[in-house]
Amino acid sequence: MNNTRLFTGTPLRIDDEGQFSAIWKHPVAGPVRIGREGLAGDVQADRRVHGGPEKAVHHYAGENYAKLATAFPQLADTLIVGSIGENISTFGLDETTVCIGDIFRIGSVLLQVSQPRRPCWKIDSRYGVKGITAHIVETGLTGWYYRVLEEGEAEPGQAFEHVERPAGAVLLDTLWTTWNRHRPDALRLASIADAPGLTPAWIKKIRERLDWLAVNAAPTGQP
Repeated sequence: MNNTRLFTGTPLRIDDEGQFSAIWKHPVAGPVRIGREGLAGDVQADRRVHGGPEKAVHHYAGENYAKLATAFPQLADTLIVGSIGENISTFGLDETTVCIGDIFRIGSVLLQVSQPRRPCWKIDSRYGVKGITAHIVETGLTGWYYRVLEEGEAEPGQAFEHVERPAGAVLLDTLWTTWNRHRPDALRLASIADAPGLTPAWIKKIRERLDWLAVNAAPTGQP
């Protein structure tokens, strides 16, 4: 697949209360260095929830924009590739086909899928319409993050090659739909926690929820 587009951005003010976001990205025109913390020139506004080695690069499926535009037709002209804060956009990969732990190569860079993106209120603010974030959560059109296994250079239009899928890999869609159930199946949740490549923060969250489910088991016959 060689329809890859790359984006970087720096924080801009997003509301009247002084909040900032780097959700506004600009296309990269030529080669860009990708290191352990992400693309050169890309800056995160809130490092508590964005960026870092486990969320170094954000990928969003180009196909997802058409799905969002169907749900929010008034935004069809603004729901365009690169507008939701991603660093990488491709067509042909999405949450139903990509697994935690999948390894991809672009240029000399080796990337590994580490976790889904957890959408926040800034998406609603970005497009000026309430409900987009909730819709993304409900439908699982979240995008995903990579850790950088091998630093190097990449540029738009280069092939985005799937290199490896580890044994026991779990689809992003499976993780998201299972996690967001009111009372998920504990065995399935435990298998997701064991997914190779899953970021430690997600493993911790899942283990804590499994502990809660064990203590608060539903009565026999109850969901």
